[in-house]
Amino acid sequence: MNELVLFQPPTRPWGTPNMSPFCAKLETYLRMTEIPYRTVSSGTMRGAPKGKIPWVELDGKPMGDSQLVIEELERRLAAEGKRALDAGLSARDAAIARLARRTLEEGFYFAGLYARWQLDDGYAVVRDEFKKIVPALVVPIVRRAMTKKLRAQGTGRHAPDEAHAMAAADLGAVAELLGDRPFVTGDAPRVVDCTLYAFLEGVLGPPIDSPTRRAAQAHANLVAFRARVRSRWWKDLPALT
Repeated sequence: MNELVLFQPPTRPWGTPNMSPFCAKLETYLRMTEIPYRTVSSGTMRGAPKGKIPWVELDGKPMGDSQLVIEELERRLAAEGKRALDAGLSARDAAIARLARRTLEEGFYFAGLYARWQLDDGYAVVRDEFKKIVPALVVPIVRRAMTKKLRAQGTGRHAPDEAHAMAAADLGAVAELLGDRPFVTGDAPRVVDCTLYAFLEGVLGPPIDSPTRRAAQAHANLVAFRARVRSRWWKDLPALT
């Protein structure tokens, strides 16, 4: 497979892969599959085909949405006779993986936005990191856009304890699915594991003390999972203490 060009924010905030869990998810997938890639720093959505990050250039053509990119790469790996991450996954495990991924990306994600942008303690931490990639005067504008998005989606209408409780329940469900296995569906890493790792970095990495972070820390298997993936595919990040 030809080298892929990955467009995403340039920093590794708080010693994590990326501020965006979707960027972290896609780059983790590229590392797990050993697909050659190079990154281009992008702190804006300029050029992004869907107006979001991450996005890629694949054979010179732009493509957006981390999941759609991964699905295309899975097809290409299979066509080249290489092992796609989800190759051989049973129909039942594929269904479980999809439900777990959608729980994280379409539910838990908004609780993360809530903690980072709507609550003052989280915003104070995120604000300083955002200033590294966009002008400082833009950050309050981003906050207003995020809180508006959260209210339209629904999570922003909840009290903090309600939002954190929902997030904790999502983490509990995924922790139950993981159990004592190395990865979500067994001994081998799959696409869903890229998503789970990315979101665990997003909640355990930033120095934001919250009930959601403490809920993640309370699941020993989730903490161990993060450490396991990080030590194998993200050796260039600082070691966890």
